This record gives sequence, structure tokens and C-alpha cells, in this order.
Amino acid sequence: MKTLALVTTFILCQCVGAMAQQPQPQQPGSMYQGQMDRLDANTSKTIDRSEYETFMGTAFVSLDKNKDGNLQAGETVQILSVEQFTLTDANHDGRINKSEFMQRVMADFATADHDRNGNLQ
Repeated sequence: MKTLALVTTFILCQCVGAMAQQPQPQQPGSMYQGQMDRLDANTSKTIDRSEYETFMGTAFVSLDKNKDGNLQAGETVQILSVEQFTLTDANHDGRINKSEFMQRVMADFATADHDRNGNLQ
């Protein structure tokens, strides 16, 4: 879950300059309502799996600064610890491909979906 919140927060802050002026989340590693609203494409007041998956696919492209289709440690240093990077790098080749990235963030989504209804609130 911590990876999910960190990546989401980082990407939203990259995309929206005014984010720093908004209130911070109540719990460390969680999103605040303004961030949730930006992910809620269908305005359902929840973030469903497909909304999050779409957002994170875009996030991967944004994080891939050298546009090689992989995330190097230097491209994720602001959002992932060395341990998180290593855990996400499933094939241990020293980089995170889009499949590895999506598997990690969607597993984090599933963990955060406490009532298992396919939505985050």
C-alpha cells in the first residue's frame, strides 16, 4: 500500500503544481481527497480498478524519463526505496519494466481495497 500512495502522490504532484497548497493526508502513505478526486475519472466518489490502472500506466510513462520502456533506480529514487525497487524488479535485472510496475501497483491497490469491492474510497 505504501508504494501505491507514494507513486500516486508523486505523480499527482508532478502533474498539478498547486498540489503543495492543498491539505496533506491524515495518515502517512495515504491520499487526500483532492488526489482521490483527480483519479476519479467517472466522478463516482471512488477510485475503481480501471481508473487506477489507467492512471498508473500514464504514471509509468511519466516516470520513464529516458523513454527506454524501463524504470532505472535513478528514475524512481524520489518515490521508491532501494528495497521497494528491488521488490518491484521481479526478474532482478536492475530495472522495472511496465509489467513489473503494474503488477506491483495493482497488488498494492488490491491490498488497499479492504472491503474487496474493486474500489478505493
